[in-house]
Amino acid sequence: MRLIVYLCAAAAYAQAPSSKPPTAGLEPTWNMAVVLQEIGAHAGRLLPVLDRLDAPAWVAKGASETYAQQLESSKQQTHALADEAIAMARNPEKLSGALQLFFRMEALENMLNSLQEGARKYQAPQVAQALAALFGEGGVNREHLRGYIVNLAAEREHQFEVMDREAQGCRATLMAPAPPKTSGRKK
Repeated sequence: MRLIVYLCAAAAYAQAPSSKPPTAGLEPTWNMAVVLQEIGAHAGRLLPVLDRLDAPAWVAKGASETYAQQLESSKQQTHALADEAIAMARNPEKLSGALQLFFRMEALENMLNSLQEGARKYQAPQVAQALAALFGEGGVNREHLRGYIVNLAAEREHQFEVMDREAQGCRATLMAPAPPKTSGRKK
């Protein structure tokens, strides 16, 4: 009976995530680390352009106060995005971190689109174009991360399914009725 338990535990452990080479659908972590570092560096390059935006002057020209709030939030999100991307580069297989980074990027993208419109209308079209161009430069890496997250989630689902099947097999083995005991004497 103990042997069965040990074998089941060993099978489940063998199926657990490890530092084995990635499967065909999941990109190697060292490649994603480079992409994540570039996402962090790109976020750092966005900050000087955001500093060129003058939301208080926009408000004086009749713009909504929301622009000033969006600008401040965008700066905070950009700092956080840079920090999280660099931290995630150390552990690219952390699905929760990848999702958090992705959601932060999506929120920042929405705010930057709004700020581009404000800059175009209340400041100068060149500033809006500079912001749009710089943000666009990171598009390839953002799409790369999106694809990686989908593949990482699929890989984790597959690992869970394998572990679940192994656990179900072990459970069935442990719950099987014991064979009838014989006395050991021959008749």
